[in-house]
Amino acid sequence: MNISYAWLREFIDLNKNPQALDHILTGTGLEVDSIQPVDQIRGGLAGVVVGTVLTCQPHPDADKLRLTTVRVGTDSPLQIVCGAPNVAAGQRVAVATVGTTLYPLGTAGTLAEPLTIKKAKIRGAVSEGMLCALPELGLSANPTDEPGIAVLTTDLPDGTPAAVYFNLQTDYRIEIGLTPNRADAASHLGVARDLRAALGRPINWPVIENYRVDSTEFTFQVRVDDPVACPRYTSLTMSGLTVAESPGWLKQRLVSIGLTPINNIVDVTNYVCHGLGQPLHAFDADAISTGMVVVKTLPAGTRFTTLDGVERTLSASDLMICNGEEEGMCIGGVFGGKTSGVSPKTTRIFLECAYFSPASIRKTAQHHGLKTDASFRYERGTDPNMPPFALRYAAGLIRAVAGGHVSSAPADHYPNPIAECRIPVSYSRIDRLIGIQINRERITQILTALDIQCLDQTERGFLAVVPPYRVDVTREADIVEEILRIYGLDNVPLSPSLAANTLSEFPATDLNQLQSRVGQALAATGFVETMSLSMTRPTYHEAIRESLPLADVTLLNPLSEELSVMRQTLLFSMLEAVAYNVNRRQRDLKLAEFGQVYGRNVPGPDAAAAPRPYREQPRLALALTGQKTAESWQRKNEPVAFHDLVAAVQTVLNTLRIQPTGQQVLGGSAGASVLFQHGMAYTLGKKVVVSFGLVWPKLAKLADVKQPVYYADFDWALLTTRYNSQTSYAEVSRFPDVRRDLSLVVEQAVSFEAVERVARHTERKLLTAINVFDMYEGPNLGTGKKAYAVSFTLQDTTQTLTDAVIDKTMQRLMNAFEQELGAIIRK
Repeated sequence: MNISYAWLREFIDLNKNPQALDHILTGTGLEVDSIQPVDQIRGGLAGVVVGTVLTCQPHPDADKLRLTTVRVGTDSPLQIVCGAPNVAAGQRVAVATVGTTLYPLGTAGTLAEPLTIKKAKIRGAVSEGMLCALPELGLSANPTDEPGIAVLTTDLPDGTPAAVYFNLQTDYRIEIGLTPNRADAASHLGVARDLRAALGRPINWPVIENYRVDSTEFTFQVRVDDPVACPRYTSLTMSGLTVAESPGWLKQRLVSIGLTPINNIVDVTNYVCHGLGQPLHAFDADAISTGMVVVKTLPAGTRFTTLDGVERTLSASDLMICNGEEEGMCIGGVFGGKTSGVSPKTTRIFLECAYFSPASIRKTAQHHGLKTDASFRYERGTDPNMPPFALRYAAGLIRAVAGGHVSSAPADHYPNPIAECRIPVSYSRIDRLIGIQINRERITQILTALDIQCLDQTERGFLAVVPPYRVDVTREADIVEEILRIYGLDNVPLSPSLAANTLSEFPATDLNQLQSRVGQALAATGFVETMSLSMTRPTYHEAIRESLPLADVTLLNPLSEELSVMRQTLLFSMLEAVAYNVNRRQRDLKLAEFGQVYGRNVPGPDAAAAPRPYREQPRLALALTGQKTAESWQRKNEPVAFHDLVAAVQTVLNTLRIQPTGQQVLGGSAGASVLFQHGMAYTLGKKVVVSFGLVWPKLAKLADVKQPVYYADFDWALLTTRYNSQTSYAEVSRFPDVRRDLSLVVEQAVSFEAVERVARHTERKLLTAINVFDMYEGPNLGTGKKAYAVSFTLQDTTQTLTDAVIDKTMQRLMNAFEQELGAIIRK
């Protein structure tokens, strides 16, 4: 986006040069990409000076040439050969010195080829410059002026740059890399607002002049059929206009930001657009034959020719400004139509100034691949309160440059005004996010300068009322950002330790996403997800009745006797899935199912105090059976084992970042288990989060499964409540780790968990990993004994471990094993 320095100074008094504004604007978030000088006329009359003709004599060898001497402020006068009929001694003239490049005007004000002045001989006489006419300087001459050089009326000393005499000011084009969220700054007024806050200077709002409603003789009926896509639509008509070239000041303003002047009507709409950030569009009123303007969509597939002569196919969502019900005149907020644009013959216009929905304009601009100055602003969000002012301001300017009069009262369709955004703000949160405490009065000054009101102020905070044109300020964090960018990031000192902070409130965990994440982790290890009926056989429950905490939920109208109760466990659903696949020669299985189980509370003596009668709980079940891998000549085929099930269980827990707090042994020597021949249960506190093991063969046979099945049952509701969404990281140590192995002979009842618990309690700092890599049971150890081969990984993150430290650590571990577990250390 381009900004003119001279134009910007009309909105705010600046005592800064353009280069000084670079740092200020960039600090407020309006990053300056470049600053380029812009001459009022091409070349800026560089090398052209004011001079005095001292002598003027006929050229000895040419009747129409004059031989002059001209004083230009140098040590000696210049000799210049001139062919102008009006040159005479004593005149003040514009002199192009040797080396100057002129950009003269050709016929009809067009630019001719550039001309570089050289020292030359003309008919034998040396010429050291050129006495210039106005067109040769690139300036338009009055048609009534006599032909010849420009005779100046001035007391300026000889050698003064001609640009001073002609009052030519060098402007500067400031290119700003505008980010998409700063739609409010897409104008000279918007940039001036930021400078008001940064410099503490007032805004000079444009003054509406030459505007009045002269009559209502030429009024159109205006109807907005889509107030969602067009929340506000203002308009008026003007008559008696003369379309012509714009005056110099208006053309210069547009040229200074890289625009090409077109005519006085269109140039005014562009001037207001880039000045105030409010696009407008002028229609040739004679093209509105129905006397009605309708803002609506047209059927998809409608053909429409835009101003550039391209025929486009409309979509059903393209908002159109129409002549009556069917004929489109303009793609609203994006591009005008060919048949309704302002032409040299136009004498009456319909002038619109609207607020369009950013989403609607963005969709239309993307569909047609059009990026215009209007769509650039509309699709980012303009000020819904600006159209009435901008409409009157533009009408007054058009009267000033094109004559005519306003021939209708302004129409303003705004059924649902857009409210200001109200945001509670806490001072403590401002301090926390910025990192320092800013004076409360300074905070109020900054926000007030940005048109953000601070209401209900207390020691704790205030209510920020944000105008609707600040579409990017909707949260408390946005208010803090506004304060910080004006206060200045450079004014916030760096703390000794860098840290980040946020005001964001993270949403609750999506259980569906969590289930999907666990399902993907299981699928990556070979599991296939199953789905089964929630109804099951009553005989299944009778076989495990003592393990079921609730009574059965019996169906009043069952489909069959075999499906007459709701399941209380996923075990038999998984076993039936195993049987179904095994009967079809799919014997090697890894199955997983997320499902619900159901039960009924049996009311006690006090029925009124009984809990809700029915309970529904989510569970996750895993089943493994068959061989670990398919048959292959490369590896020995082995059946799945208990530790394969343990690995699958750990995959689920690791995915959810859950670390069990305890474990229990099920079945085997630990006592009978209704479900498992042998197995384990992990606990979180006093609650069992998962139980797993080898299913009793007699239970598997109930579902007609004859091969061993390993099963795991997760309390999914408990898992989701204990899910840890936080991820922690630690720096990788620069120092090597060390491994030491021990062989421990312990009683049969001593588990590896006990060994690990003692080790981690004894050495908390250096022990990073412990692993059992072998276990032996045999007559050589004695009755009731077993041997663990255990590896210990030690590492210090601050230094390299020495042998002395390693030996001392291992000795402390061995003493703990001997004292707490009764272990014998085998060398």
